[in-house]
Amino acid sequence: MSGPDRVAGRTALVTGAGNGLGRAIAHALSAAGARVILVGRTLGKLEAVAAELGGDSRVAACDTSQPAEVDELRAVLSDEDVSILVNNAGIAGPVRELVDVEPAEWDEVFAVNVRGVYLMCRAFLPAMIARGGGDVINVASVSGKRPLARRTPYTASKMAVLGLTITLAHEVGEHGVLVNCLSPGPVAGPRMARNFRLEAERTGVTSAEAERAFVSRAALPRMVTEEEVGAAAVAMLRMSGLTGADIDLSAGMIGR
Repeated sequence: MSGPDRVAGRTALVTGAGNGLGRAIAHALSAAGARVILVGRTLGKLEAVAAELGGDSRVAACDTSQPAEVDELRAVLSDEDVSILVNNAGIAGPVRELVDVEPAEWDEVFAVNVRGVYLMCRAFLPAMIARGGGDVINVASVSGKRPLARRTPYTASKMAVLGLTITLAHEVGEHGVLVNCLSPGPVAGPRMARNFRLEAERTGVTSAEAERAFVSRAALPRMVTEEEVGAAAVAMLRMSGLTGADIDLSAGMIGR
């Protein structure tokens, strides 16, 4: 896929599109001229986002961690030329010391955050390869690249997504398919507010104090916004030579 605009006129599938980053990415892609397929577990949320987007957006309910549901999704969308796949679906998991994390909790985080990416790529890459081009963006996190106390399942899963992305880019590059990671964080919103509240309860400070301490680590002492993440996804798609890359969008939380 080449040319001055690598987004307009294409069909993009976004997972976890019912709220948060998935919703923001869907909005950004739609504004850039892509037709968006919204995928997630809760149909009502997807339909609400579709109403916001208008046009010919499409919704499909699917738990991307479940092989049978992903196979069904691929069959349902067999009439679509999905050339952009954004694997955004993910869960935060428990906020506890590793020794207090139950195996079932660990497995759930990896099922959604890693297996879901694998299953979606496995389902939709063959058509991209056959067409000779496509783009995959896997949403990871800066939390996969720095210590984050009491969040080992989440951070380990996001590091796994980075490894998957880099290797997959080399597997499919010869077919014209680009595979990249977008690593946001911290992103202002309900999830971070929850984290600050839990940290405040644990340490005896206020939520505002916990937030200030956290963002003070960044070059820009603030969190990024969902809209900035959406804009970054579109910008990545417009870079025709970008593959096997990991783009940090963290207000300078990570410096390398």
